[in-house]
Amino acid sequence: MDGSPAHIHPPKIEYFDLVEHTNTDPKGFVRPVEHFRVEPWGLYMARTADHRQFHYLESWLLPDIGLRASIFHYHPYHARDQDHYVDIGSFTRGDTVWTSEDHYLDLVVRTGRDTELLDVDELLAASQQGILDDATAERAFHTAVRAVDGIAAHDHDLDAWLASLGMPVSWR
Repeated sequence: MDGSPAHIHPPKIEYFDLVEHTNTDPKGFVRPVEHFRVEPWGLYMARTADHRQFHYLESWLLPDIGLRASIFHYHPYHARDQDHYVDIGSFTRGDTVWTSEDHYLDLVVRTGRDTELLDVDELLAASQQGILDDATAERAFHTAVRAVDGIAAHDHDLDAWLASLGMPVSWR
C-alpha cells in the first residue's frame, strides 16, 4: 500500500419490485425474481443468479433491525465456508418496491461455529471521506455489534436468533 486512502464506492442501492417480480442490483441490472414473500418483519426474495460463483440467491430484508440475510448457493468449484452472509444497511418497505442501501459492514455466519465481521475498513473510509455521514456510520456499527452479539448468544445460529426476535425466517 502507498498510504493513500482507498477509493470507496457510494453505498450500494438495490430495488425489489413486487409487481414486476424483479430485483435491480446496484449496477442497474434487472433480474427476474422467482419468489417474493412479504411478512410483517421483512421481505423474502429468491431468484436465480447469473454470477460466475453462485447460481441462486435467497435473501431476507429485515428493516426493523437493519439487516439483509442471504444464502448464496455457490457452484461447487466456488464453495465458501459460510452458511449466511449478512449485509448491514437501511432497508425501506414500499407498497410495491422495497429499497436497500448497503452500509459496508458484512457478517459471515458459520452456524454453530462463529460469526465474522467484515469490511470495518470500508465503513471507516466511507465515513472519513464523507460518503457516509457520521450518524449512519455509527448506526451501522451498532447494528453489526448487536447482530454479532445476538447470533453468538444463539450458538451462532442466525435463524434461531431471528426467531427469538419474532422473525421466524425460512429458506427454500
